[in-house]
Amino acid sequence: MKFIDTGFLFVQDAEKINPQILSSDNSVILRKRFKRFRQLKPLKPTTFFTVKLDRLDLQIIDELTKNATQPFTELAKKLFVSGGTIHVRMRKLHEMGIVKGSGLHVDYEALGYDISAFLGIYLDKSSLYDDVSGALMNIPEIVSAHYTTGQYSIFAKIVCRDTNHLRDVLHDKIQKIQGIQRTETFISLQESINRPVDILNDADNKK
Repeated sequence: MKFIDTGFLFVQDAEKINPQILSSDNSVILRKRFKRFRQLKPLKPTTFFTVKLDRLDLQIIDELTKNATQPFTELAKKLFVSGGTIHVRMRKLHEMGIVKGSGLHVDYEALGYDISAFLGIYLDKSSLYDDVSGALMNIPEIVSAHYTTGQYSIFAKIVCRDTNHLRDVLHDKIQKIQGIQRTETFISLQESINRPVDILNDADNKK
């Protein structure tokens, strides 16, 4: 499979995209590309459709990553478009798989979770990653985990009420998982930066 134009995003399951969404708020070129794509046979189980986002799409993403709770009507006023346009663009972004949902930024310290820690996990062998990551998924205190290069096989983030809670999670849950050789723990003293990617600035720099 050949990918053309590095300025395009590659989206899985393109055959499931609603053509009405594509035709409602996009250019003739986009519709022609979609028609040409649908005529390709046979389609592989995992197919890709290329869509170029314009500045309005990026502005919508940028605004909502900063504040996902703002009403579409308010966002439309900021971007000088109609509320219907925002709805159409968001529906398109959902269909493309770029927007996968929305969430809240929670201050866990305000809820009594005073400890944020990072855990470097060594595995007995890398082939055990799937089994270990599945076991880690069942530990609610682990809020994220990454399969990494470097000295650790897995790097995870843990949120706990206090050091006693952290000790219990490490000793009674994580270190009892088969396949984990040993762990190293790093307690966060302060979070200095937590922000979304500045996609607008990145797009401007590529021009």
